[in-house]
Amino acid sequence: MVECIYNAVLLYMLTNYSSVLLLLLLVSVVSAQTSTIETNMVLVKGGTFEMGSTTGKADERPVHAVQLNDYMIGRYEVTQALWMQIMGSLPKDCADAPNHPVYNVNDESVALFIQKLNALTGKKYRLPTEAEWEYAARGGLQSKGYKYCGADSLNAIAWYAPNANKKTHPVGEKQPNELGLYDMSGNVWERCADWYDAKYYSHSSSNNPLQAEKRKYRVVRGGSWRSGEQRCQARARNIDVYDHHISNGGLRLVCEL
Repeated sequence: MVECIYNAVLLYMLTNYSSVLLLLLLVSVVSAQTSTIETNMVLVKGGTFEMGSTTGKADERPVHAVQLNDYMIGRYEVTQALWMQIMGSLPKDCADAPNHPVYNVNDESVALFIQKLNALTGKKYRLPTEAEWEYAARGGLQSKGYKYCGADSLNAIAWYAPNANKKTHPVGEKQPNELGLYDMSGNVWERCADWYDAKYYSHSSSNNPLQAEKRKYRVVRGGSWRSGEQRCQARARNIDVYDHHISNGGLRLVCEL
């Protein structure tokens, strides 16, 4: 009986040689692609922090205590090289600059990117919640209380309107924050999982908050190469409007533990 099965398998392989070779080639390509995907994540130890501001815009109030679990967050904004590796092409009108952050993304393209990334890696990548983003930007448990995301001097950490020459720059060129995260201020706005609610801070959960109820806009954080200094502060909130899609709106990944 075993010999009959062996002979049958051998006959199938001989008569379907090209199909077997194609299958093996596809498996090797997928394996190679998966093994070379580099997202460069940093562990953020959970804790409690005071989210918001007493001096900023109305939507940054009230200051409130937030408790977060541990999570991983990208050391860099998602680059064009990583996007190309997962999606096979860049977003429309995104200039080809592999080490620059990807931009001109929207909900649909980001969702598909994350879906494909998770399928290839077997991990659980997603957008950061607004609270996760701000906590990491402030330096988490290692925070030194800087005004911006890693320093009191914005020029040291950010590409923003006065120094960016009206364009994005390669990720990681400026000084990182306390957690070793780059470009949390400036370069491109970073999309969050939360839908924007101007009054959310007055009624949000204190434990791993997420404004999941769909609204008109997503929250974006961190400022961009087009932003002034107020937009680049860790507490500053903004909405994902159309011009962020064009040339100054990107994303940073979180991975669940």
